[in-house]
Amino acid sequence: MNALDSVLVELERDFKTSIERLCDWLRIPSISADPASAGHCRNAALWILDELRRGGFTCELLETPRNPVVYARFPKPGVKRILFYGHYDVQPPDPLELWRTGPFDPVIQTLDDGTEAICARGAADDKGQVMTFVNACRAWIKSTGTLPFDVTLLIEGEEEIGSQNLGALIEAHQDRLGCDLLFVCDTNMWDRKRPAITRSLRGLLQGEVAVRCSDRDLHSGVFGGVAQNAVQVLCDMLSKVRTRDGAIAIPGFYDPVEEPPSELRAVWMALGVKEAEFLGQVGLSKSIGETDRALVEQMQSRPSFDINGISGGYQGVGGKTIIPSEATAKVSFRLVAGQNPHVIWESFERFLTEQAPVDCVLQFCKQAASTAFAYSGAQDDIEAVATALEATWRQPPVVVGTGVSIPIMSEFKRVLGLDAIMVGFGQEDDRIHSPNEKYDVESFRRGAESWARILCELSSGEKDVAATNA
Repeated sequence: MNALDSVLVELERDFKTSIERLCDWLRIPSISADPASAGHCRNAALWILDELRRGGFTCELLETPRNPVVYARFPKPGVKRILFYGHYDVQPPDPLELWRTGPFDPVIQTLDDGTEAICARGAADDKGQVMTFVNACRAWIKSTGTLPFDVTLLIEGEEEIGSQNLGALIEAHQDRLGCDLLFVCDTNMWDRKRPAITRSLRGLLQGEVAVRCSDRDLHSGVFGGVAQNAVQVLCDMLSKVRTRDGAIAIPGFYDPVEEPPSELRAVWMALGVKEAEFLGQVGLSKSIGETDRALVEQMQSRPSFDINGISGGYQGVGGKTIIPSEATAKVSFRLVAGQNPHVIWESFERFLTEQAPVDCVLQFCKQAASTAFAYSGAQDDIEAVATALEATWRQPPVVVGTGVSIPIMSEFKRVLGLDAIMVGFGQEDDRIHSPNEKYDVESFRRGAESWARILCELSSGEKDVAATNA
């Protein structure tokens, strides 16, 4: 029996227990957006640190001004170094009343289509995904006594709030984090049967805009029709950011945006993404994006703008006839290669300020900014990963970009000069960031097998490793 066969046998032997371990981690409500959950975030960091230490890694907790980062390494001289990035923090579970089970009480459920899934906040984003890699490493070490590579894991606790402190930590520890390959497991498969290698991500720009008009909320009977209404003003201004044909109306917004190469566009179109089918799975039917662009282009290579939330006026039970004096909106942009998030925010501020009516004052707060990312590393590595994925899933992977953002990718590039190969096993219906998040049991099982095969396929020393177990 060669090394890989032994690893796969160990993964299967340990599978049931590995689900129990994941569920233990999922019970920790590590919500980074809530400062009151700081203790839970630390406990989640300590949990995965202990898990990695038991698996054979040398581990350390790296402190930041907010949540700690887990650093774990399995040193091996004379071979390539791999860095794996993931996160242990999760999104808030609200609204709680929409959950079928407790968000931090993980259960294995059989879904309507017969799929078995692990249901809990963080199951897919990102604890379940991280554990696929951890399980693969654990099986390699358990069955062969070693790993094919010198492997480092960096698992943070602030990804869901923009990785606010990780950039400085990477810079401070760059000598310890230098490596030949960077892997991230925080993305999706193409569909349930076909894996994907993600080569590009959109950038992210987040912030708030607030409007203040009168010096207090006003009586709508006395001032209705004559006084500025802050909620109405804010809605009117934000409605002008997007045109009727789905384009962003901010001057200069598209100036740095390049057209994708024709051959890449042809690959996208050959994927056969159907608008009604894609949107139908979330109860919609028609795209609101640029009308002169195919749906797959809108998601892969075009920027977007969204209003994430608006607050202002009376929000209590019943009615209150006022004219609100203040209103606030949370907004975000998804950006593509060439767009500078800081320049875009300045343009956004200028665009709204020029529209502000009399008696209205605007305030802006930029909260998070990251540039888009595109892989430019060795094609041989991509091909090796593709071979391993095809061996696991019996389908060749789709090599794509994705519209989501992982803010820290730009910092890995800036400080370490590294492009990430992103391989994940999530599904479009995993409901990340929504109630009833889940991770398919099959994704968890085959995800670990995929990583085991990837480590083997990439390894130039595979024969030496195999010999230890012959």
